[in-house]
Amino acid sequence: MIELNLYQVDAFTDHVFGGNPACVIPLEEWLPDEQLLLLARENAVAETAFFIRQGDRFSLRWFTPDIEMDLCGHATLATAHVIKTFLGYKQDRILFDSASGPLEVSFKDELYVLDFPSRKPAETTLPEGVSQALDRQPVAVLKARDYVLVYDSEEDIQNIRINRQVLDQINLDPGGVIITAPGSTSDFVSRFFTPQASIMEDPVTGSAHCSLIPYWSERLQKKELTARQLSERIGTLYCTDNGERVLIAGNARTYSAGKCWI
Repeated sequence: MIELNLYQVDAFTDHVFGGNPACVIPLEEWLPDEQLLLLARENAVAETAFFIRQGDRFSLRWFTPDIEMDLCGHATLATAHVIKTFLGYKQDRILFDSASGPLEVSFKDELYVLDFPSRKPAETTLPEGVSQALDRQPVAVLKARDYVLVYDSEEDIQNIRINRQVLDQINLDPGGVIITAPGSTSDFVSRFFTPQASIMEDPVTGSAHCSLIPYWSERLQKKELTARQLSERIGTLYCTDNGERVLIAGNARTYSAGKCWI
């Protein structure tokens, strides 16, 4: 039997029960992928992050209850929070190695600042199945890893209805569908949906902002932007467009710390 430390952190929020919950499990060595997936499934949150310290860097992986992901923002932020809060990490930045290459998290006051790759979306057409799943149609469609559907107003994003039965017929492997619009109290707002996933709507999606930041930066002619993701839990992200990289900053709060045995 193996004893593991297990932390649950709410990311992109300054209070518990907000933002996006992620579980974080430090490891001494990698477990088989099948066990990592079972742990993520048992945790039943959008993402579980696993990391191993390797000298002055950390190797990081992310699992949903269904698959391993190539990039995850909120679970990276949660991992940085665990390393800083519980492991006594004293440096001013954390360096990660991941499936998406090197990632960096630095600290600014109470914010964790993610340095991620930019994924600028390009114009495309909307798959018919996605269109049929929406009760209102976007004014523009773009795509990087994820489809980015642009709407006119924050009200559209708040009130849209998604037919899950129809959307689940679409295999975007492993991308999702971002809906976005100008914000009324922020620069832009969004929501994120993943077909065929155990958790269809992700509460706050850091990786989606790798595409949203370059799009809204160009459209609004601003390098510094504030974003809100309008899930039931709501999250706030402070964004910077740095060309080939984007900065995504947010708060984090610990919900629980404990152990699990496998």
